[in-house]
Amino acid sequence: MKYRSFVTVVILTIILWGSGCSVGSDDSSEGEKPLVRLCLWYDRPAEDWESEALPVGNGRLGAMVFGGVQEERILLNEDTIWAGPPVPEARIESFRALKEARELFFEGLYGLGQQVVQDRLMSPRIAPRSYQPLGDLRLKFELEGEVSDYRRELDLETAIATTRFTQGDATFSREVFSSPVDQVIVVSITADKGGKITLEAALDRPADYTVRAEGPDRLVMFGQASQDGKHKGVKYETQLQAKIQGGEITAKEKVLRIVKADAAVLLLAAATDYNHARPKTPHTHDLGKICRDQLAAAGQKSYQELRKDHIAEHQRLFKRVELDLGVTAAANMPTDQRLEAVKDGQEDPQLIALYFQYGRYLLICSSRPGCMPANLQGLWNPHLEAPWNSDYHLNINLQMNYWPAEVGNLSECHEPFFDLIERLRPSGRITARLVFYCPGFTANHVTDAWLFTAPTGHASWGMWPMGAAWCTQHFMEHYRFTGDREFLAERAYPILIEASMFLSHWLVEDPKTGKLVSGPTTSPENSFIAPDGNRVNLSMGTSMDQQIIWETFNNVLEAAEILGIDDEKAKENLKEVAEKREKLFLPGIGSDGRLMEWSEEFKEPEPGHRHMSHLFGVYPGRQYTFKETPEYMAAARKSIEYRLAHGGGHTGWSRAWIINFWARLQEGEKAYENVLSLLQKSTLNNLLDTHPPFQIDGNFGGTAGIAEMILQSHADELHLLPAAPKAWADGRVKGLVARGGFVVDMEWKEGKPTTVKIHAKVGGICKVRYQDKVIELTTEAGKSYDLKDFD
Repeated sequence: MKYRSFVTVVILTIILWGSGCSVGSDDSSEGEKPLVRLCLWYDRPAEDWESEALPVGNGRLGAMVFGGVQEERILLNEDTIWAGPPVPEARIESFRALKEARELFFEGLYGLGQQVVQDRLMSPRIAPRSYQPLGDLRLKFELEGEVSDYRRELDLETAIATTRFTQGDATFSREVFSSPVDQVIVVSITADKGGKITLEAALDRPADYTVRAEGPDRLVMFGQASQDGKHKGVKYETQLQAKIQGGEITAKEKVLRIVKADAAVLLLAAATDYNHARPKTPHTHDLGKICRDQLAAAGQKSYQELRKDHIAEHQRLFKRVELDLGVTAAANMPTDQRLEAVKDGQEDPQLIALYFQYGRYLLICSSRPGCMPANLQGLWNPHLEAPWNSDYHLNINLQMNYWPAEVGNLSECHEPFFDLIERLRPSGRITARLVFYCPGFTANHVTDAWLFTAPTGHASWGMWPMGAAWCTQHFMEHYRFTGDREFLAERAYPILIEASMFLSHWLVEDPKTGKLVSGPTTSPENSFIAPDGNRVNLSMGTSMDQQIIWETFNNVLEAAEILGIDDEKAKENLKEVAEKREKLFLPGIGSDGRLMEWSEEFKEPEPGHRHMSHLFGVYPGRQYTFKETPEYMAAARKSIEYRLAHGGGHTGWSRAWIINFWARLQEGEKAYENVLSLLQKSTLNNLLDTHPPFQIDGNFGGTAGIAEMILQSHADELHLLPAAPKAWADGRVKGLVARGGFVVDMEWKEGKPTTVKIHAKVGGICKVRYQDKVIELTTEAGKSYDLKDFD
């Protein structure tokens, strides 16, 4: 089948305007910017799921749309469909080996100490037990003739994927969205000539499914997720109902057949027996009834009502933030061609703004209140055995998914993250007690829908009980951005004190220094050469551990002070935390000026390692700032330069982290260079991040990094344009959020703010910095303040 692309910008503009995803022509009057809408678009169907299909989602139900002409594939996901137990369990009394291992490490016998940990503390990894797809909706159309004016697009402002083309004497249009209001996936199929729509619709899945027809207009598919019949997990059901205008509809041999309709709307609902509160005790709901009820409720609405309600709810979140970095002629090209042009060195600032908003879009679509948090692939996964099981890695990946949530004005989308970490606490208490002989709760480097917390697999990556503590940072950050005292009191402080109690008892005194150190642990997934020449992974007092502990202790003490905690038992615990914070070993600066990753200067077998864990204190932590610790900022800079010089940043998420580092270091050109590298080396044609393979954390980390280049607030002031590059000399942003509950609107020209509006959601002192000038405001909740004095 042949596809004819648009041949002139004029034709392109006319057709795009009708779709709601347009670019104005280049001959606009001087001083008037071309109109650019936020959409990804292409001039041919997708062939590859990972790099070309387009995602929609309502937080729970997701779809990847291919945009085929005669055959359309819409891959479906529901966020709780996982293969099941058994899961790794904490090894009883394995803490008895901990003292022995620590003695070996303190004696410099690293290999022997690591072997003790591997043999006596680590639980076996049980895999695969993967997050899995719901299935596929396949549409087969009866069409003949050459295709022209083909276009498929994803409009970020409406969260609708559209496919449009002309064939014969008719123009066909399909729209796909996942409604957060009606909890159904909606597919609209229309033509501008009557009686032109003839198709067959079917549901299938790679395994573990049964399909049947119910009446002339409905298909039902159900089953139970498993891995080749083992690890039986979540039971699911999905139902597809078709509604038509004109024509006929029948169900035959597990297929819905629509003949000569004027228009058709397909509604798809799904339900599972997953129990968020107690995953190992499945719900006993009637899944079929849930689907029927959802379809019945959605079916009461017209397509336009479904569409309108969906758009309104999506835009309630999405339209809070605007970003304009300028527009070039490249904005007229299909998205894949724009990406190729950037790889060839062409400037395209609007593509960067689009990428930023795409990250916000993906978070809205994969993480709404009441849903599971975004996993390694967000919401979208076609595999029964996904890469890394599509699980929740707690040694950076899950946290990175939520870096843009607060600054990107999507605080509600943070909720599934908080829910997951709170649900880990019962299991985390068992792991803390049985494995480490500590109170409080802990989680190691990975978990999944079944909420296990035991250290699993190989010690090189699995021995890392810092996962929970890092995650509690997000609770405190949520308070800092929102000022929500109820959240601080009822959710943040309780989980911070419990994590701190674990850390306080986990720390041990280093006999050489008298300082308190964590360990034995890995600096996530990295290794070093021990004095005996062997390559090992574990040591005492790794920099990231010490930084996370410092951050957690400071967070809980700050929370307690804000809340005025005066309970005697709590005061005793807080006193213990404060005393141990003062004795905490702090990371060193090496003889070459770099921030040390380990407590000693070891040789590095991978000097370009993808993880840069020892820079946690720069970002996302706040231990190191130019004001308080300039020597550490200088050392961090040398560490980044060294990593990059040896091939670091070669995965998408790692490159995204580097953008945030350079932003915190206020190196705008370096940050921008890595934004470009993220697009050039680690971004697929559908703008999804690639590790490789596809892994969504790089999208979210990149979005956070772009925001960090424009606005920072971690150092107790709002810093405007701290790392804006020359390529963004003129720009405008609206709706970014700073700590203290301040929403910032700003325009700038030639790198200098021209208008700044601060909206105070909470009120209080607000310090605003641009370069060396600081303006201090006393604000009141609900009021806005205009600043223009930055000359």
